[in-house]
Amino acid sequence: MKQKFPSSPRRMRALLGAAAVLVTVPLVLTGCSGSGSASSGGSKALAIEDYYDASYNPVYKQCAKDVGATVTINHVAGAGLISKVLQQASSKTLPDVLMLDNPDVQQIASSGALSDLSAYGLSASGDVPGVKAASTYKGKLYGVQSNTNSIALYYNKKLLSEAGVQPPKTWDELKAAAKKLTKGSTYGFAMSNINTYEGTWQFLPFFWSNGGDEKDIATPQAAQALQFVEDLQNDGSMSKSSINWAQADVNNQFLAGKAAMMINGPWQLPALNAKKGLEFDSVPIPTRTGDAPVAPLGGEAFTVPQTGDKAKMQLAGKFVGCLHSVKGQEALAKLSGNVPTNLEAGAKWAESHPQVASFVTTVKTARARTGELGPDWPKAATKIYTAVQLALTGKASPEAALEQAQSQNQ
Repeated sequence: MKQKFPSSPRRMRALLGAAAVLVTVPLVLTGCSGSGSASSGGSKALAIEDYYDASYNPVYKQCAKDVGATVTINHVAGAGLISKVLQQASSKTLPDVLMLDNPDVQQIASSGALSDLSAYGLSASGDVPGVKAASTYKGKLYGVQSNTNSIALYYNKKLLSEAGVQPPKTWDELKAAAKKLTKGSTYGFAMSNINTYEGTWQFLPFFWSNGGDEKDIATPQAAQALQFVEDLQNDGSMSKSSINWAQADVNNQFLAGKAAMMINGPWQLPALNAKKGLEFDSVPIPTRTGDAPVAPLGGEAFTVPQTGDKAKMQLAGKFVGCLHSVKGQEALAKLSGNVPTNLEAGAKWAESHPQVASFVTTVKTARARTGELGPDWPKAATKIYTAVQLALTGKASPEAALEQAQSQNQ
């Protein structure tokens, strides 16, 4: 079973309880824009497949109403989605609208299962550049992402204030702050260094911002980034248990007051806001030089599979266009905790939703994980988390760990 990146706030919850649940939503056809786009007498029923719970259903319903469609919504377990989609492509049973984690779009597009969205007048102009890149394969756009996310540095405002520490902007500042904030049962810093794609996801801002390259991870720049993380562990500022922590575990440490700062995403905001007495904020992840971080982009893309029914594909294109409109992006952002991918809409969203302001800033310079390697990205991701594990468990120096990991799965 293929492991998946934690791309979005809802995804983390959806994977916990997702089981193949079929929801049928009858809708009254309206005269709104796009109504009647299917051929005369043709079906206006669209089948949607995603790996969420029912949280997006209200937006699906509204967009279906706007384009004059009825929808059936199939929520599937995210971990098995790709194998299911490839099977559906083989058996010609693909849905009309398919949600994919953004690193998977190029893989599925390369199989021929997706249609070029320009056929429906859709584009990603005005969106975060990295988001557009993630859904582009051989120069064609195969998905549009209504929302995106990344990771930032959360901090406990009370603990930093008591220690006289300002939110760090550089590695040196982060190291000094983490050391000063480490006291009793509280570590100064926490992140996930688990041996899954989550561990890679959290290490990438340090790796990429310092010039690391997934095409060859065994470089001095990558070793410097890994040495920095190892130093945080070795000086006692980060728990040795981080090698076993998923992002949810890191958040639990922060909620319990056992970590003064942590790397995490906006999907943790509901739990953070629900914690009584917790005062927190976030800033972009510090870099060695203090420049803007290069972090990974998360979020899901909506695609129109090749079903062979041209009329329904056109209708599906209109439906996806509705989800990608500014109104649709804002509606989904409100439900998910993510940020709109349209740059102008994202900037306005940050003004009215200050808790995600650091993420809006971060995604401007963030990168698609598949940007360099396309469908081969998972191989590099495995090498990266393997190197992190080797170094943090003391089995190899950062340099040797990266060299050993780079040589595997060539």
